Amino acid sequence: MGHDAGDEALSERAQRLLRILVESYIRDGQPVGSRALSRESGLQLSSATIRNVMADLEELGFVASPHTSAGRVPTDKGYRFFVDTLLQLRTPDEPASAEMRRQFEASRDSSTDLIASVSQLLSSVTQLAGVVTVPRTRQASITQIEFVALSEKRVLVVLVFNDREVQNRIIQLERHFSADELKRAANYLNEQFRGRGLREVRQEILRQLAEAHAHLNQIMLDAISMAQQVFDGGDAENHLEYVIKGETNLMGAAELTNVEKLRRLFEAFNEKRDFLHLLDHSLKAEGVQIFIGHESGYRILDDCSVVTAPYADRDGVVGVLGVIGPTRMAYERVIPIVDMTAKLLGAALNSRR
Repeated sequence: MGHDAGDEALSERAQRLLRILVESYIRDGQPVGSRALSRESGLQLSSATIRNVMADLEELGFVASPHTSAGRVPTDKGYRFFVDTLLQLRTPDEPASAEMRRQFEASRDSSTDLIASVSQLLSSVTQLAGVVTVPRTRQASITQIEFVALSEKRVLVVLVFNDREVQNRIIQLERHFSADELKRAANYLNEQFRGRGLREVRQEILRQLAEAHAHLNQIMLDAISMAQQVFDGGDAENHLEYVIKGETNLMGAAELTNVEKLRRLFEAFNEKRDFLHLLDHSLKAEGVQIFIGHESGYRILDDCSVVTAPYADRDGVVGVLGVIGPTRMAYERVIPIVDMTAKLLGAALNSRR
């Protein structure tokens, strides 16, 4: 039976067969044939009727037929319909929930170590790759700046925000600076910028750089030049960093067994750029977000799904966490775990304040 291009309404029977097909493929990783669908559906349907329904689903783009099999597999569109319409979420059982809560309550890690622990926890519980962004500093003001000479022209910059958060950055200078010169530059910047917000600091740096050099002595010029490198690239409030654990779990996924594909994926994890855009999108959304295959907009993730959720302290959203795995993942189990972990992390951050 033909369909108009826009006709994507599925009958109850088609939806039931699609749900069984997706669940079976997620469980077994094998294309699903009409005989298996007939057996598992409990519907009194002939193989011919099921084949006709499958042909309709394939025409609409919900399933596809691998060349090597008479069975069918879900497409990204099929997974999306399954997740949005057919999925029955499975709340983590009480022993698993209690163990996750216990790990949070027992943790005495610093905030940075806590993020790494949560990423590892997500990976361990789901057997996928876990990812957690470092909490954003909201309305960060600078408490202190220090410069430490490393080697040649490289300098370690130690930044203290809001009297408690410490960030380290390395900058490359145009010439070698002595310890005394670095100290004088840090003193000047501390006098100028202590207590100021980052956006205000960047504006002041640009203003001073635009001034006639005759109005600035060498210490000021050196200090402002260093500060420009330190704060270049955007406001720290909007700068995301993340910790990822369990990447090797992905090596067991049938969709990702291609060595070259895995290599490119791991390189993308290390480069972080594409994932930061995806996580930033999740940061601005409400609740659990699911990117299936090509929906992420990044070709390297075409065979992967990313499930994320924002986490918040009492003042609002400060980060996002989630898992990365093959499109053939147990969504009914993974989605509640990601949601629960986000709530537990937010509660843990609140308890430390």
